[in-house]
This record gives sequence, C-alpha cells and structure tokens, in this order.
Amino acid sequence: MTPIPFRLEIPEADIDDLKSRLTRTRFPDQAPDAPWAYGTDLAYMQDLIPWWRDRFNWRAQEAKLNAFQQFKVPLHGIDLHFIHAAGKGPDPMPLLLMHGWPGSVFEFLEIVPRLTDPARFDGDPRDAFTVIAPSLPGFGLSFRPGQPRFSIEQIADCLHDLMSNALGYERFGVQGGDYGAFTATRLGVAHPRPLVGVHLNFLVVRRDLPVPAEPSPEERIYFDDLARWTKMEIGYQQIQGTKPQTLAAMEQPDVLAADIAAFFRGLR
Repeated sequence: MTPIPFRLEIPEADIDDLKSRLTRTRFPDQAPDAPWAYGTDLAYMQDLIPWWRDRFNWRAQEAKLNAFQQFKVPLHGIDLHFIHAAGKGPDPMPLLLMHGWPGSVFEFLEIVPRLTDPARFDGDPRDAFTVIAPSLPGFGLSFRPGQPRFSIEQIADCLHDLMSNALGYERFGVQGGDYGAFTATRLGVAHPRPLVGVHLNFLVVRRDLPVPAEPSPEERIYFDDLARWTKMEIGYQQIQGTKPQTLAAMEQPDVLAADIAAFFRGLR
C-alpha cells in the first residue's frame, strides 16, 4: 500500500489520433425550434471542434497537472491516483478534496495553491491545508478498462483507507462538490471518527418527496420547477445511470478557498 510517484505523459500518437478523429467528425442536422432546445446547438459544436483540434494545448495542461506531486496507490483492487500538496503554515490540516461527476482533479489546479499557501494570496498562514485530491475511483487517472465499478459507499471506504491507512492521517477534513459531496456525506456517516468536519458546496437532497396536499405559493413554484426540470433536463442522468456502456462505445477558486478556510477555522 505504498504510494508510487506518478506523472501524466500521454503519447503524442494518442493526441494525433484524437485530432484526426475530430477532423473526421460528421455532424447531424440542426433540429427545428430554438437552439439548444433538443440538446447541443449545431453551430456551437461546429465552432468547438476546431478549437479542440487546433487551439487546445494539451501539453500545457499536462504541465500544469505535473507541477503538483502526484501518486498512485493500490487500494480496493484499483490503482488510485491523487495529488498530494503539502501545506505551508504552522500546522496545516490534511484536507481530502473531492471532485464531481463528470469531472477530474483538473478542477482544483487553481484552488490548491490557495489552500496550501494562503499567505501567498493575502490569507492567514494558520488556515493552510495539506491537500489530498484523488481522482475518484472510476474517473480519469483512477480508471483502467475492466476495473470494478464503485458505488458511493465503496468510494467512501476507499478514500477513508487512502487517508487513514495509506497516508496515515489520524484527523482530516473533507470537502466535496457534486458527486464528491455525496462521497463526503457518506464519509461523515460511515467514517466519522477521523473527520474534523465536512464541507460541501453541493447540497444533497431527495427529489421524490410528495407534494404537500395544500402547498404554499412558494412551494407550488418549487415543485412545478422541479417537475419541469426532472422531465426535461436529466436525460443524461437517466442514460448514464442505467445504460452507461451505450455512451461509452469550475467554482471560482478564490471564493471557494476562503469559504473552506472559514469553515474549518473553528474546527482546528
């Protein structure tokens, strides 16, 4: 269970192959009605493809990630990838920072320095964290073909082992957004003992609560909006949650970093 240093180095042939496939993209026609009414707008996608093919600099993004210490560690049948960034302060708190779905640790490249070295951004060095940002099991660099799929409960167990056993932290904070918020919440339920606190920037609530017999005007607006949203806006959730193999063939960093620091300040 010893972490092994890791660097992201994508073969040039893979990048060339991607550019070639982007060039060969065959577009559908534009559906009738307003743009975006039935999904991605055709004109937008026709502009986006050349941007990815000709202007996006993969090597520059790769270098940004490789500027951080990264590791892989064998846990729960997978090689779990994570960033490990040491804090610069009198007593940095270990902080497990979890991304959403679909997402990756690339979401955190701007916020990690603000958490590890707050003095550099006019913050208090006593608010420094040592950040551990894993690629959630099944995502990005913590994925290989044929590996087991993880439930939220299994992800939480795996990340608890990362922090407590692989890295040896007796106490640590957790922060999650989107899918990471589900995992952070599960950690608080299943593994509360080592947790200093749980910080969420996504509130997990049930959608299947019954409509009150006599809803207030505000409740009526809410339930009408919810019904419309669940009917028209979660098609991607339905297909990726039930038939993912069919599709298989960013927070503002300053504001979020300050909010995380303020939350944990009283819990240190």
